[in-house]
Amino acid sequence: MEFKSLAKDTVIYGMSSIVGRFLNYLLVPLYTAKIAAESGGYGVVTNVYAYTALIMVLLTFGMETTFFRFANKENEGVEPKRVFSTSLIIVSVLAIVFFILVLLNINSVSAFLGYADHPVYVWTMAATVALDAIQAIPFAYLRYQRKAVKFFKLKMLFIGLNIVLNLLAFLVLPLFTGRATDVVYVFIINLFCTSFVTFFFIKELSLVRYGFDMSLLRPMLSYSWPILMLGLAGVLNQSADKILYPKLVEGHQGQVDLGIYGAAVKIAMIMAMITQAFRYAYEPLVFGKANDKDSKEYYAKAMKYFLIFTLLAFLAVVAYIGILKYIIGRDYWDGLRVVPIVMAAEIMMGVYFNLSFWYKLIDKTIWGLWFSLAGVIVLLIINVVFVPKVGYIACAWGGFAGYFTAMVLSYIVGQKKNPIRYPMHEMMIYVLLTTVLFMGMTLANRHLPLWGAVPVNTLLLAAFVVYMVKKDFPLTALIEKVKHRRK
Repeated sequence: MEFKSLAKDTVIYGMSSIVGRFLNYLLVPLYTAKIAAESGGYGVVTNVYAYTALIMVLLTFGMETTFFRFANKENEGVEPKRVFSTSLIIVSVLAIVFFILVLLNINSVSAFLGYADHPVYVWTMAATVALDAIQAIPFAYLRYQRKAVKFFKLKMLFIGLNIVLNLLAFLVLPLFTGRATDVVYVFIINLFCTSFVTFFFIKELSLVRYGFDMSLLRPMLSYSWPILMLGLAGVLNQSADKILYPKLVEGHQGQVDLGIYGAAVKIAMIMAMITQAFRYAYEPLVFGKANDKDSKEYYAKAMKYFLIFTLLAFLAVVAYIGILKYIIGRDYWDGLRVVPIVMAAEIMMGVYFNLSFWYKLIDKTIWGLWFSLAGVIVLLIINVVFVPKVGYIACAWGGFAGYFTAMVLSYIVGQKKNPIRYPMHEMMIYVLLTTVLFMGMTLANRHLPLWGAVPVNTLLLAAFVVYMVKKDFPLTALIEKVKHRRK
């Protein structure tokens, strides 16, 4: 029954994540067509959003996971709505103080970030991330209540409004002004859409009336600060390269390269979509199932299925990269070589996320900090040493090495502290099969024209699907289950 619920919620959350990202992909060709690679404008967008991701983790302070953990302690006399209101107040205070400090020091902050001549980039980013941080707690509450449909609708509302306004700004507005639209519109539109969605959380925000529980403050902060550090290390794994790049490759060329890299990474983000969708559905179930006898068997199976479907998605993107590349402008195609590397890194990040529950469930989140910091150190070393020599390809390999380090450390220590018998042999066969098929697809993409590579890659992809169905999803068994339910 739990797997049914996990699958159902994953589909809905996946729709909000995957459909949302797909719709946002419509903005990628728009931006890369209207913002020339040589201008470095898309590099500015990539850089600012990297800072946004970093600040978002700081402001939410690990309160999403902390909320799930404490809201499921009703048997200990904890009231979930009090946990929610306490979490919301903590994050809201942090967000408001952050925004005020940025406004009071706007000139110095803008200069530090490299946008002394464009402080509007900074204050719009600060306002947006503050609102996003506050919204994160109501969104977590929707997940806790299993209100996946409302979650989906609000995500789609933001995305739809964002797309429409961007189309108007970059396609219609230039017809009246006679000049190209400035990248500042990207940030202004994002702020407007985020503000608009906030009004639909009136019901959830009204729960703040349950007040601030001082007795919860200390244990919640004690639980959340290692998660904050864990999240900080995790977002640095994803964003540090985009933050550092303009510092390591100075001048206009740094922004140009960063724009090319940032555009190419968008194609690889299919892995991030799947991982995020899985996380949204999986996290509440894990904490709710923590005391069940078969919980470890459940976690092991979930890990296996996660790996299977992410490897399938990896191969699908590689198979049709010749078509998918048209998502971004031709000027940005040089960055396509990083796509498989970034996707592989995202898969390891997802595996690491699955592994992370061993220390979350025994309230030893400090371990996550050490693992993630080790990953960040590896990433930073690779970026600092190799980016000035080989460019943004080092960013991709840095992320790969960072997640690999954190994943391996978490697995080794977890098997000693809270062992789970993952089906390693079966999982490694899938990894090996994926590696062989990837090599074949790479050769086809490199040496065959598009009309020849696509059929060959489709056959290779089909080989993976056939093995997957035969090994883990036998059609005869599935058909029998359907017939049994109908009876």
